[in-house]
Amino acid sequence: MIRRDELVAACQAELNAERFKDYTVNGLQVAGRERVTRVMSGVTACQALLDEAVAWGADLLLVHHGYFWKNEPVAITGIKQRRLKTLLGHDISLLAYHLPLDAHLTLGNNARLGERLGLRASGCADGELGEGLVWLGEPDEALDEAALAARIGERLGREPLLISGHAGPIERVAWCTGGAQDMISLAHEAGAQAFISGEISERTTHLARELGIGYLAAGHHATERYGVQALGDWLARRFGVEHRFVDIDNPA
Repeated sequence: MIRRDELVAACQAELNAERFKDYTVNGLQVAGRERVTRVMSGVTACQALLDEAVAWGADLLLVHHGYFWKNEPVAITGIKQRRLKTLLGHDISLLAYHLPLDAHLTLGNNARLGERLGLRASGCADGELGEGLVWLGEPDEALDEAALAARIGERLGREPLLISGHAGPIERVAWCTGGAQDMISLAHEAGAQAFISGEISERTTHLARELGIGYLAAGHHATERYGVQALGDWLARRFGVEHRFVDIDNPA
């Protein structure tokens, strides 16, 4: 058992959360009971995940996608009211980290995705490792676009959408989890022959073909399952809390 505020402070410090200018509130979004024994983690604080937290008796819910996004309606009605009522009614805290969890050097979504896909990180296109969001690296063996797509499908359990743009071997890969398709130009400028992210837009296809860079849309949810698990496991080791990750299926 650990005090909630001590656990939150440890996460804030480890993720360097105050350094990030984000679209949402990073940190404690809803305060529940003061003592934490059980931490449940998941990608998004949807109602299905909240119901799992209630059923398991979680004291704190840890997510990548929480609430209070920039420009969202402020009224506590409808879905927002039901979700907050569930948390407050069962005294469950909600702890959410967005960009800080994407960027972290070892626990982050990009770090864990690269490790899972056999990509040796060597830098970022938009800052230092641990701060930037577009990671750069080399595959652990010779791959072309088709082989890279096959590896992603096997290791993430979801077939990516491949937009072919580069013929021949891929020696440099860029990746950024989630909805980072518009960073494809930055990836190309950094010398990548392939760029992996979660989502795709209509314009992404034309950019990939005209820039000559392969684009692989591997799923927003699928690419962002691993950082929150790593953070939850880190909390379990550090504070002795019980941690359980719940994967609410999402094909997007």
